[in-house]
Amino acid sequence: AYNHRMRIERRRTARDRSQGSPVRIPEPRVSDMRLSAVRAARRARRDRRGRGLRSPLLPQGVPAWRSKSDDFDAVALEAFAEIDTHWHDQLAGLDIAVDEIPRLLPRDPDTVQWPDEVTADGAVPLARLMPAGVDVHGAPTRAQIILFRRPLESRAKRGEELLDLVHEVLVQQVATHLGLDEETIDRGPE
Repeated sequence: AYNHRMRIERRRTARDRSQGSPVRIPEPRVSDMRLSAVRAARRARRDRRGRGLRSPLLPQGVPAWRSKSDDFDAVALEAFAEIDTHWHDQLAGLDIAVDEIPRLLPRDPDTVQWPDEVTADGAVPLARLMPAGVDVHGAPTRAQIILFRRPLESRAKRGEELLDLVHEVLVQQVATHLGLDEETIDRGPE
């Protein structure tokens, strides 16, 4: 689906311009020229220079085909898998989510104090625990850990460092969720 904005024209009549009367705005009209330009752009994208439809540059089996978001999701799943093997029964009601950037910002970055539900590196949150509750429609919600992808990726140089960092952040968040210390979560139940 191609998402575009259409230009809406509003014209003033000559009488409205010459006199000081209030402007009469006719019904909005979509510019026919704009629609034809959109159609031409779609056609050009599908059949460039008459050579047929364009195909993906890389086949799906090639590692470069995956996006950074897909790679981060795989790292997050791998980091959580070890924790989940030890604490599966206690984590049955917990979801893991990934967001690009944090939507919560400190008022004063110099003296910020985050609550226990937020794992941060200084003034930048890396993850947040959202406890179970009730949404605006009255339906129950599950607890979830939200990982912020961009801040985590910017703090790790290689894939192994990112895996270790995400694992460390998840251990902190699961420890907060279960009310246990981080060493117990990392070791597993005895």
